[in-house]
Amino acid sequence: MANEHASILFKLYCLTVMTLVAATYTVALRYTRTVSSQLYFSTTAVCIAEIIKLFISAGLLVKETGSVGRMLSSIREHVFGSPKELLKLSVPSLVYGIQNNMAFVALSNLDAAVYQVTYQLKIPCTALCTVLMLNRSLSKLQWFSVFMLCGGVTLVQWKPAEASNIQVEQNPLLGFAAIAIAVLCSGFAGVYFEKVLKSSDTSLWVRNIQMYLSGIAVTLAGVYMTDGAQVIEKGFFYGYTPWVCFVISLASVGGLYTSVVVKYTDNIMKGFSAAAAIILSTIASVILFGLQITVSFATGALLVCVSIYMYGLPKRDTTNLGTESSSKSKEKLLAV
Repeated sequence: MANEHASILFKLYCLTVMTLVAATYTVALRYTRTVSSQLYFSTTAVCIAEIIKLFISAGLLVKETGSVGRMLSSIREHVFGSPKELLKLSVPSLVYGIQNNMAFVALSNLDAAVYQVTYQLKIPCTALCTVLMLNRSLSKLQWFSVFMLCGGVTLVQWKPAEASNIQVEQNPLLGFAAIAIAVLCSGFAGVYFEKVLKSSDTSLWVRNIQMYLSGIAVTLAGVYMTDGAQVIEKGFFYGYTPWVCFVISLASVGGLYTSVVVKYTDNIMKGFSAAAAIILSTIASVILFGLQITVSFATGALLVCVSIYMYGLPKRDTTNLGTESSSKSKEKLLAV
């Protein structure tokens, strides 16, 4: 009973942290993109987040292997000694790099609450990639929830809620296009990484190191191609404030933490977490940015929350229904 109670408390802890990280990251990123006149380069923030993730993964690999020497030996064997595997992980690195940069573009042009709701389109995108790449099937309820989610997002975008306290120029169409690219990247990269993880017994942290090494190269190339001239002129850390550093830490630590705790929670809890993050982001946007809630936004957000919960419901096992019904009929015949 004590172990079961501890397990429930730990799951609640995981749920709380996942929710707070998702909501706080979205609102804080939106804040940094709308209040400062000296806007930082988002490409450099994404690059620094990848570097932090690399060091954290290396530290966790030390803990897993038991010593620094074993960690270095593991890296030599699986990273530098396996260029094919490193190349394989460069695919999700590139895709995740695009996704993270698109998040900055989207939150520069859309309110945090609108972004949080619309970003849930990653669920149908991931579902489609799972069916195509992992040969899995979805239940009728899951397909229904996918279409409900799309309907909810359509309502949110039909007449988007607007923030009255934002003075900077915004382009909602560009913001929605950025989210569309981000959800496509999220769905493909997540399923691809899962497929790579399940194809061998290599440690999760080794795989993360492989991915983040490629990610650093990809994001540095992004800095050079997108903001190269301005970075040289103004500096790599131009426009950085404590809030920007906070956003980067959430992007790096939050992503790693979520990947660890997800295995201790079920889909229903993850659904509650996503729904709670939407609610918290909406409340924060009303308070901080003067978000004006519309009927279509409220209805769409409610549909999205319900669909997330429905999608996470466990599938009904029908394999034993036939045997159960036949056994019951036999029992009735014997009784007769």
